[in-house]
Amino acid sequence: MSEKTNLLQDADGKVSRAIRVGTRKSQLARIQADSVVEKLKELYPDVHFEIVAMSTTGDKILDTALSKIGEKSLFTKELENALEKNEVDLVVHSLKDLPTVLPEGFTIGSVLKRENPHDAVVLHPKHKGKCLQSLANKRVVGTSSLRRAAQLKKRFPHLEFKDIRGNLNTRLKKLDEKDDFSAIILAAAGLRRMGWENRISQILGPDDCMYAVGQGALAVEVRARDQDILEMVSVLNDSDTVLRCIAERAFLKHLEGGCSVPVAVYTEVKNSQLYLTGAVYSLDGSDSLKETMQTSISSDNQAEEQEKVDEKVQRVSITALKVSEAPQDAAVKLGVDLGNLLLSKGAKEILTVARQLNDAQ
Repeated sequence: MSEKTNLLQDADGKVSRAIRVGTRKSQLARIQADSVVEKLKELYPDVHFEIVAMSTTGDKILDTALSKIGEKSLFTKELENALEKNEVDLVVHSLKDLPTVLPEGFTIGSVLKRENPHDAVVLHPKHKGKCLQSLANKRVVGTSSLRRAAQLKKRFPHLEFKDIRGNLNTRLKKLDEKDDFSAIILAAAGLRRMGWENRISQILGPDDCMYAVGQGALAVEVRARDQDILEMVSVLNDSDTVLRCIAERAFLKHLEGGCSVPVAVYTEVKNSQLYLTGAVYSLDGSDSLKETMQTSISSDNQAEEQEKVDEKVQRVSITALKVSEAPQDAAVKLGVDLGNLLLSKGAKEILTVARQLNDAQ
């Protein structure tokens, strides 16, 4: 059981358990937390869920590129502090914000079904109807991601790419109200969750721009020792998303990548096979390595397997109780094997130079 169970009594004297859910204060973060709480309420109608919103370091530092700050837990540290102090019982994150290694005592208890993980092009209103290819020479495109910039510089050399920071609302405002940017690149998932699909001019497929590790998936972080909370949130796990994200995170961890280097992935599950494409890039995209590998994720004795899932076993900081162990192990191995393949071809050199150049800029 949890160290401390919170109970609430209503006007009729009925006692119910209270679970506090931590989230960032941004509108998107609140929408994401609300969607998770909605699902939990349906499953546990007798439990009272309360949302606790707070600002993180990443929300406060708005004048510096994320890759420059050098802090791996920019959007998570304050939330984890609250989790550690027992001020909240679980935290809802965008999985791509969570480092591949979490601090001692924490684990990702569930990874929900993934929204579209691709990046989207949002155009300045005066360029409506265009796409990146049809924008005029030297037009400026805003992105806060080295990964996006590296791929798109190579793919669309006629455009210029500049950093743009702030939450979704802020970035859209900067695009619409000033003339600094002709377009900005944002995660399609965030735009869809905000109800702003009508702003999407173009979805960038893997040939144009592969996505970030974990992009489009929501994760619920809990205290690893809270077995009952871990059980409670484990029903939210989406098996395919869990396996895809375990492979992606294992790949990134093996490369020792993070915000400060351009690493991109693309995964899919087809016919009990998990396919992982991973790539590393120089900052300008001129140097890159990209490979694809696959593994079987079928589990013959799935029911029997699920009984044996060990809650103490974390794979890249994910404890997925309702997902069979053999496919999870296969997903980890796939990520590590692909990482090794890229390292054998020179990925470390590309990433080291990218990191040094980024630090020097």
